[in-house]
This record gives sequence, C-alpha cells and structure tokens, in this order.
Amino acid sequence: MTRVRHPYLDHPLPLPFAHRGGTADGLENTAAAFRRAAAAGYRYFETDVHTTADGVLVAFHDATLDRVTDGSGRIRDLPWAAVREARVAGQEPLPLFEDLLQEFPEARWNVDLKAESALAPLVDLISRTGAWDRVLVSSFTEARIARAQRLAGPRLATSYGVTGVAALRMRSLGLPAPLRSGAVAAQVPETQGGVRVVDRRFVRAAHARGLQVHVWTVNDPERMDSLLDLGVDGIMTDHLETLREVLTARGAWV
Repeated sequence: MTRVRHPYLDHPLPLPFAHRGGTADGLENTAAAFRRAAAAGYRYFETDVHTTADGVLVAFHDATLDRVTDGSGRIRDLPWAAVREARVAGQEPLPLFEDLLQEFPEARWNVDLKAESALAPLVDLISRTGAWDRVLVSSFTEARIARAQRLAGPRLATSYGVTGVAALRMRSLGLPAPLRSGAVAAQVPETQGGVRVVDRRFVRAAHARGLQVHVWTVNDPERMDSLLDLGVDGIMTDHLETLREVLTARGAWV
C-alpha cells in the first residue's frame, strides 16, 4: 500500500513514532529520550517547539516549565539563558531543536508548532539546514499550519489541524466540507470527547485523497492492533517497546 506524496513519508508502512521521544522514563522531549528511541530502532520522532523571549527555538511541549522541570515560568517570557538552566525531571536540559536535527541526521521529525512565535524560526531553520525531507509540521491550529505552508511552499510537509480533521471526518460521512490543499497526513486521536474519529470510513476517505493517517497517542497493544487492522499508516506512542513488539509480531517492524 503506497500513499507517499512527500519524501518525508518515504518509508515502509506503518510508521512508528516515538512520541516526545517516549515518555515512560519521564524525560520527554530531551536528547536523552531521543537517544533511547534511536537505540530502540525508531527513526520517526515526535516533538514540540516553543520560542524563548529572545527567539530561541526550544523542543518542549508545555508553554511553561513548571510541569516537568525544576524551573518555572512561561518559556516565551524567559530568555534562553534562563531556560537552559531548567532540567527535565531534575536531570536533563531542554534541547534546541536545531541541536536535535544535527545529532540525529537519520531521524524524521514530526514537529507540533505550539506557538505562533515559533512559526518563522522553525521554517527558517528547516530552510537553512535543508531539512525539508526530514520535518513534518503539525498544529492544532489549522490557520497556523496554513501560514507555515504559505511561507515555505510545497517543500514543507504538513498535517491537518483540528478544522481540517473535522472536515475530513465530515467527508468520510458523505457530508460536504472544504479541505486545505497541501497536507500529506491527517494526525488524529482515536477518539475525541467520547466521539470516535478513526474508523474504516475515515481511513478510506483519507487514503482516497492520498493522505496518510497517523494516530496519537496509543499505548495499549490491543488498540494498536485494532488501528493497524483498520489500515492506519502510523502510530505515535509513549511506550516504545510495546509498539515495537506489536509491529514485530505482525512482521511490520522495519
């Protein structure tokens, strides 16, 4: 089954994504987490980006340091000199996304654009490093992804935001809805607010438009198997060993 529309997706399916590098040891979105994922055989990594007050692009999920580090405060309000002192789980520093691109040259990155301020620095970094084939940009905000796409052009791989996913879901039910052109994937939760998003009709509608379907964040092996049976093209997980075992049992671990 081939639905490659961008070099980023040029890999045997299904794609296994290490969500935030794998969060089982509490070191999410750190170089240490991504090293562990790479050692486990993962080549697709999911991360998030924010910018500091002085415009430095940091790989980190939350808007504030408080939940997972020994620091505090909003990243956008702090200079890099302060943010770099924080330690995830009291151990690991926050990495620059540029450093991650350099340390893992074989990896492909799914980057959740968490803040508008990070949009231009991210596109500039991708352009400056020539990483067009290694980065897919996502966001919950459809307009933000569309702005990134306009800024970068067709070289940039993107997924749909919430609005695009809703439109694709409506189309899967036979209802008319406008869809942004240029996306290469629909990245979705299995359910949202108790309502099922991913079913056979949704997958069929995405594939009919040349889109891959990547589901987040799945940690239960039975759910992984069920989704793979539906034909999804990728799974994001916190539990790296679990997904690897499921794919290995299916003869699909590459």
